[in-house]
Amino acid sequence: MGRTSRKRSKLARRLVAVSAAVVMGGGGLIAVNVYANAGEGADQPPPQASGLPVSTISCPDVANRLTDVPQGARGKVDDRLAELDTQITRAYDQLGTARDKESVLAPLEERRQGTLGEIADAMDQAGQRPERLDSMAPCTLRAVDQQGQEGQQGQQGQQGEQGQQGQGQGGNGPQANDFVEIESVQPNVNRPRNQRGASRGTFTTKCGRNENGKFNPDNVIVAPGVSNGAHHMHDYVGNQATDAFSGDDDLANGRTSCRNQGDKSTYYWPVLRLQNGQNEADAQADGGGKDQNVGEIQTPSSVTLNFVGNPRSKVVAMPRFLRIITGDAKAFTNGDANANASWSCTGFEDRQLKDKYPICPEGSKVVRTFNFQSCWDGRNTDSANHRTHVAFADQRTGACPQGFKAIPQLVQRVVYDVPPGPGFAVDSFPEQLHKPVTDHGDFINVFDERLMRRVADCVNSGQRCT
Repeated sequence: MGRTSRKRSKLARRLVAVSAAVVMGGGGLIAVNVYANAGEGADQPPPQASGLPVSTISCPDVANRLTDVPQGARGKVDDRLAELDTQITRAYDQLGTARDKESVLAPLEERRQGTLGEIADAMDQAGQRPERLDSMAPCTLRAVDQQGQEGQQGQQGQQGEQGQQGQGQGGNGPQANDFVEIESVQPNVNRPRNQRGASRGTFTTKCGRNENGKFNPDNVIVAPGVSNGAHHMHDYVGNQATDAFSGDDDLANGRTSCRNQGDKSTYYWPVLRLQNGQNEADAQADGGGKDQNVGEIQTPSSVTLNFVGNPRSKVVAMPRFLRIITGDAKAFTNGDANANASWSCTGFEDRQLKDKYPICPEGSKVVRTFNFQSCWDGRNTDSANHRTHVAFADQRTGACPQGFKAIPQLVQRVVYDVPPGPGFAVDSFPEQLHKPVTDHGDFINVFDERLMRRVADCVNSGQRCT
């Protein structure tokens, strides 16, 4: 059995286990993936370009607005926020077949009004009703730039087996203009200089590359208790007990793929798929084909997890169960204010891209880098919008905001050995069209407290530790 077949059967086994927790409902595809190979039984012709969507749905991000939700209402609010995401997904599915594209907006607004009302009521019962939440119900259609489509179709004959590169297998993106040759990008990485009080050390934890194939479309941070809360598939390394229903006790008692068994932290990010006409085992599952995520999932060739210091101060140990999200899964429609993940190529990592996928030269590999927030408010392990309890240090000086403490900064580097050219895409919410700017990473600190103190001591003393 070849490497691809072994990987596919491994994913199939994982999805059998995952399917018990995944709701298999949801809307159909706008343009169903029909590029499966003959061995998978698909004999339909490819979808025609005329059937592809030219618009996507843009809705206000309610989660970012809700920065202060009473603790007693958070469970209900998180559940209703996940329902808002599902409503957008279903409306986006309908967009592909609607003759009048605008017709999908009024029913969507009505559904959102009801759900926003439930959020307001839950917060009201907990003693803090939000103001003007109903103003966030209306959504709009956003025209999608189709530049480069015809040019890409003309390149198919030159690309052989990668004939569908850059178009996306289901007509859902990415497009030609989502890619750029890394050699054409100027160096753009500037880091603050270390000052006298800097913490210069590095602690490296080795947790593998997800060789054991742990995947699910959940997001225990943003949508706890909700199956398919992410609407895209995640790679996991570290804690093997992580799914939508994992509480702190489950994580503390879970197995870990990390070499140091004192690190039971959860590290996860959207999978990367080849757009080569091959189906995965999740082609008919939520998070996979039912959410417009198709193509072969790629196991990274390497994953590096480093905790580094602050350029102007010592760091304090992270609190156990601290949750951090870097990047924004909805940055294509939200804007790039929280788009912190970046793309590059080995040998060119002084050139980082946020809104483009890199085309790497022969012999170079694709690199995803996730720099996590390195300042903590000193009190909370999470916040209502999962952002305000942590912050980035000032890019120019390295200083944390007033009232925040420097903590060891997690830097994830995920490398892929994929064929050269525009033939891959990161999983995303359907309406985000697999844009590179939507990349993001998630982390829950489940270090043993003694080991986390050693991490901070290592970073503060300038050592390199594992």
